[in-house]
Amino acid sequence: MEVKKIFVVGAGFMGAGIAQVGAQAGYEMHLYDIAPAAVEKGIAGINKLLTKKVDKGSMTQEALDEAMALIKPSTSLDDAADVDLVIEAVYENADLKRDIFGKLDAICKPECIMATNTSSIPITSLAVAVKDQSRFIGMHFFSPVPVMRLCELIRAIKTSDETIAVVAEVAQKMGKTTVVAKDVPGFIVNRINSALRCEAYKCLLEGVASIEDIDTAMKLGANLPMGPFELADFVGLDVNYNVLSQLYAGYKNPHFAPSLILEKLVTAGDLGRKTGKGWYDYTSGEKKPRTDIKF
Repeated sequence: MEVKKIFVVGAGFMGAGIAQVGAQAGYEMHLYDIAPAAVEKGIAGINKLLTKKVDKGSMTQEALDEAMALIKPSTSLDDAADVDLVIEAVYENADLKRDIFGKLDAICKPECIMATNTSSIPITSLAVAVKDQSRFIGMHFFSPVPVMRLCELIRAIKTSDETIAVVAEVAQKMGKTTVVAKDVPGFIVNRINSALRCEAYKCLLEGVASIEDIDTAMKLGANLPMGPFELADFVGLDVNYNVLSQLYAGYKNPHFAPSLILEKLVTAGDLGRKTGKGWYDYTSGEKKPRTDIKF
């Protein structure tokens, strides 16, 4: 099967990033969102990022124009009728995702492959929304999509080898290195990263060191590009909390139980960079230690 047209569900940060790398790889990308303003914002953001590449000389204006011409705005699921691959990238809510896939299954052509970008929800639990589960797969990109080189492919219990091969080829054309994982909570990266992050949270709770010192220690001692608290703020504390909740529910292991401090920050609406405050304070435009609360 040859993929030419791809339908991305969700025009947020992840969805727009997937649309960008797909268009740069030469695929016709349909960027869908229920909110027209979100689609407009997503496409404008792609254009802004690519324009910066042109300004730096790492991309030609012609290449930018070609990529943008391949991105089609959509506010109707009916636009997915003739696409070859669907990539869902909406909020981490299993019921919402199943509802979307159920609707798309009635719209898309029978051979269309369905992929979810979920970071934590079991793939098989989403695959039940479509009639032919052999063409359902996890296609987990990492944030920010245009920068991060990995794409995890997760095989649901009925995913076919052909589906794995087709989606791997698409991801590789998008410039990604692919790895294949079984359908277990957290897959590969989030399972291992979450274990590390849980230890960082425990160190904070036990008074081993401050947030800043833990981040510095992991960057300089383990050669990580970002400390665990910095990374959590970058990805989003709500995402981190949802991943840990899925891991805890899946493995029944207390080690993965979300930190109470993390839960309180999420409840308070402090989700990291996107809200201005998380483990750090970004309201000044720079990352600074928080002085308004005690950890």
